[in-house]
Amino acid sequence: MPLQMILGMHLGNGYGSQPGSWRMPGVDPLSYASFDAKVRHAQAAERGKLQFLFLPDGPSVVADIANEPPHFNLDVMLTLAAVARETSRIGLVATGSTTFNEPYNLARQFKALDIMSHGRAGWNAITSAGEDVAANYGSRIPPSAERYGRAHEVIQLVQGLWGSWGREAWNPDQASGSFADADRIAPIYLKGRYVAPRGPLYIPPSEQGQPVIFHAGGSPNAFALAGRFANALIGAAFTIEDARAQRMALREAAERAGRDPDEVKYFAGLMTTITDNRRAALDRRTTMTGRTYPQRAGYLSQMLGLRIDPGQLDEPLSSAQLAAARPSAGDPRSPHALAVAREGWSVKDILAHGVIDYHPVIVGPPQEAADHMQAWFEAEAVDGFWISPDVYDDGIDAFVDGVVPILQDRGLFHRDYEGTTLRDHLHAPSQYGLDPRLAA
Repeated sequence: MPLQMILGMHLGNGYGSQPGSWRMPGVDPLSYASFDAKVRHAQAAERGKLQFLFLPDGPSVVADIANEPPHFNLDVMLTLAAVARETSRIGLVATGSTTFNEPYNLARQFKALDIMSHGRAGWNAITSAGEDVAANYGSRIPPSAERYGRAHEVIQLVQGLWGSWGREAWNPDQASGSFADADRIAPIYLKGRYVAPRGPLYIPPSEQGQPVIFHAGGSPNAFALAGRFANALIGAAFTIEDARAQRMALREAAERAGRDPDEVKYFAGLMTTITDNRRAALDRRTTMTGRTYPQRAGYLSQMLGLRIDPGQLDEPLSSAQLAAARPSAGDPRSPHALAVAREGWSVKDILAHGVIDYHPVIVGPPQEAADHMQAWFEAEAVDGFWISPDVYDDGIDAFVDGVVPILQDRGLFHRDYEGTTLRDHLHAPSQYGLDPRLAA
């Protein structure tokens, strides 16, 4: 277990993780198309000494485009290229699908970003699972076995291409006219069932050699892939017990692949609305997401096995309702939702607590976030977190200025960057080309 946690910051569409964040006071409604906004948000995270930015991707239009922006950046690679020029230490992790991209394109784009950022790039290698995304490529989502079979091949071939320009191949000498050692730049001659690029790649190594591999997911296939190739897994867990089980499954997968389990870090998600007190935080979230509450109340009804009247959102659940409530066995968020309801909050406030959001939510003072993070970290459930603020423009600053100092004072988070590359930040071992332990 590392002595201090590692933290990443989620950057999505330029506004924040919550519906309605684009309409909040002080937010530029044009931030979706502003690379300057992305740079400001990245610089705020770097000011807090966070180790990496994490940009998910799923190139498709959201269903409610009439009222809400798409969830993702215009283009993750262009976004991080802009960020790379205006930051100096924070890691830059972008998502790239192994299902809908060719290995050569992935290898070229990510290694170029690694060069541009002086060794701060990471590739979140995912298989994609949405039919809406597949339709944009004129395809359907393949079965899981096929998607992950291709992913295993693509990652190995990308790493092979990264190493096809030899580490010592480039030593340009103007006097002699020798630009590179051609004998150390060669095709990879790796052929899989799904993909078979030849190479070589024409990009030399970066300060960290080559980008770091991330993966996101929680299935057995995801753990097997990450355990074999990745140095970080982005997960989703709603309890310490679930997070600990996922982290253990990841470490066991790494061990089965012949790797040191400490080489692979597990990061759980955490969504934040940081204010001076709980009431202010709940009101802030209601301002953003209140229009979705009638619909969300219906989902809360299913979670608790109750009928909740959408016309009574300002009332708490009755004693009879609370007595009859039963958490849904199929939804890990349900026990927490019921616990919040039993505290006597109105239905609107229950929803404002984020009980049906896709990660645990902290709604309140910075200490509550720090306490949550400390409890999970010290229980060996995580190696760190990736943070999703409600509104980027002030939510990142709220986390950096409020939560980070508490973690630092408790000795749980570093006070400055110890290295210059993403591999340094993750304490990941050196690698160039294929991992020799897995090459066979």
